Amino acid sequence: MSKPTPEQLAEALAEAGRMREHDEDPHFIAKALLNHNYRIPLLEAVMEAAKHYLRSGNGPHEHTVLMKAIEKADAASRRPGEDPDEKIGL
Repeated sequence: MSKPTPEQLAEALAEAGRMREHDEDPHFIAKALLNHNYRIPLLEAVMEAAKHYLRSGNGPHEHTVLMKAIEKADAASRRPGEDPDEKIGL
């Protein structure tokens, strides 16, 4: 599947915003689109930081940048009130 053009994405996001404002999102498609639009740039930043880290020979500064990008993306992926340190299992 091809990536939407900037114009198509802007139109889809505007409609998703309208749907959420008017509570017209019975299948959460607008919510999902808006959430993914927020999170994808954070995940792309992780990918770029990882590439830079690997190209740098695993430099300490690049490692710090990568870890911060991962933490930011991870925080955006959690649901409100979800404990990131909660252990699952017995």
